[in-house]
Amino acid sequence: MTDVGATLGVEEEYHLVDAETMALADAPDVVPTAVAALGARAQGEISTSQLEVATSVLTTLAGVRAELVDLRRQADAAAQRHGCRILPTGTHPWGTWRDQTRTPDRRYDDLEERFGLLALQQLITGTHVHVVVPDGELAVQVLDRLRPDLPVLLALSGSSPYWEGQDTAYASFRTLWYSRFPVTGSQEVLGDRATYDRLVADLVASGVVRDASHLYWDARISTRFPTIEVRIADTCPHLDDVVLQAGLARSLVRAAAAAAVAGTPYPQPRPELVRAARWGAARNGLEGLLLDLHTGQRRPAAEVVTGLLDRSRADLEDSGEWDEVHALARQALARGTSAAEQRRTYARTGELAEVVRGVVRDAVPEP
Repeated sequence: MTDVGATLGVEEEYHLVDAETMALADAPDVVPTAVAALGARAQGEISTSQLEVATSVLTTLAGVRAELVDLRRQADAAAQRHGCRILPTGTHPWGTWRDQTRTPDRRYDDLEERFGLLALQQLITGTHVHVVVPDGELAVQVLDRLRPDLPVLLALSGSSPYWEGQDTAYASFRTLWYSRFPVTGSQEVLGDRATYDRLVADLVASGVVRDASHLYWDARISTRFPTIEVRIADTCPHLDDVVLQAGLARSLVRAAAAAAVAGTPYPQPRPELVRAARWGAARNGLEGLLLDLHTGQRRPAAEVVTGLLDRSRADLEDSGEWDEVHALARQALARGTSAAEQRRTYARTGELAEVVRGVVRDAVPEP
């Protein structure tokens, strides 16, 4: 139990955009350049207009911030060598999958064969936080206990209000687009590892997934590392918001593990309500009402976020992270989501290119 949450890591997916026009760029040469600079910390994604980076195994939020600064700078430098920039938002405001090229890779071959057009339309990006949970039995119980809080992490991260030139009315349209896949959202309460293993086996037998690495749940047990991978968030333009996601995700995992060991009762909302809360978080972000799965009531987003902070406070104080996480959450509430910022930019300029330009300018820290 003492090892739970001792280490963490963050993965970010970026769109690649033309440095002049800010249009989505089909840029297959960027990934090899990034890999040459970053090694295993960079890799391609399903589209050649995307790039993924990953931190090393870290122990502190300060380490997360420092490494992400380095990753963004080097990834953007690699993109600039090919006339591009990195765009850390869940969608590109007017790009279309029709103009992009699928990355040649056996895994993506399998996805296209299995899911057809869905795989070719995967022009979305997210933030994934890995938190170490060495005990596989405990990891399943942590997944169960995370369900009521994951929509709040989504609400904090919304950065994809536009799709193919249209305002979707969502803070995270990425979430809705991704939901078309058959194994997304949150699993039902499982209880133990044996039930989890039977579910994975049944899904493999159904033909929906090849193995557990194709479970696209909002939080899942990693098949590569001894971690819980919290993957509900959009890619966050502001580094502060990525650090906030990392701090909250790790705290939620630690607290869930401690409560599981103690046998503390926990909310077990019906799957329909979990889906409703997830939809509401994607729809409203921080700018409306959210369904609080701990109370069953719709409440202003600031109140729901505050409730999450209150439940996390003891763990965050024990870890010495309360002051930073609390300040970052308050900053996010005062600023609003990236989706809201993007809409303000568009209202001011009338140009989606200026929306992208503003995000790109703010997302990569100056040396």
